[in-house]
Amino acid sequence: MERELDEDELQDLYAWIDKIPLSRPKRNIANDFSDGVMAAEVVKHFFPRLIDLHNYTPASSTQQKLSNWNLLNRKVFSKLNFHVPEKSVKKIVLRTAGVIESVLSALREKIDKKLEHNTHNILDLEYYDTRNPDNTATDYCQSDVTQTTREGPKKDEKFQLENSRMQNAPQFYSNLDPALRQILKEKEHAAMALQETVEILQMKVSKLERLVQLKDMRIDDLRQNLETCNCRKGKHNDSNTSGT
Repeated sequence: MERELDEDELQDLYAWIDKIPLSRPKRNIANDFSDGVMAAEVVKHFFPRLIDLHNYTPASSTQQKLSNWNLLNRKVFSKLNFHVPEKSVKKIVLRTAGVIESVLSALREKIDKKLEHNTHNILDLEYYDTRNPDNTATDYCQSDVTQTTREGPKKDEKFQLENSRMQNAPQFYSNLDPALRQILKEKEHAAMALQETVEILQMKVSKLERLVQLKDMRIDDLRQNLETCNCRKGKHNDSNTSGT
């Protein structure tokens, strides 16, 4: 797990991390990832349905950091066939140099394998229906949406909550392979996550614009004060000159 990465591997890993929108700016990777929250966000970026970020609390205490990492191991990493040893977790929490890079590199490999596996499942589902050779997996999706419409809304409360946010997106495809069904859900939630990211960025832009306005106002005030001081100084010099 704690394999030392060479310079090229480190730069490639940092570039990969930089492409992922995270809730906190990346300054020092050992500090940034010590509490496990940003590691959870990395997984969330690729598999939105796999993890609930509300379960992971930003922390400075060792106990809470350990709790976050242990929860990741049990609830999330296990689904990726991945596990961070307790020894490595303690080193990450203590911000030991070089450890988190090795762990993230291994996590990246598991994520890539999972994504590749899901892609293969999509390709495998382009099959012909034995009952009707003209029907493909796409036709199943369409027929299932029609059936859902005829039967009325689902009673499942979680489905209703999600459906209220994505009214035009089908949530369940009962005739499809579970792997494709999971991918479709992940894509829908990825779109929702991107929309939330856009809204957050728009809020940040508005705040920055406001800060720029306040700075401009401050600059104008300082300029006016400077002009006033210069004016008074000029009058003072003129009075001294006329007095002599």
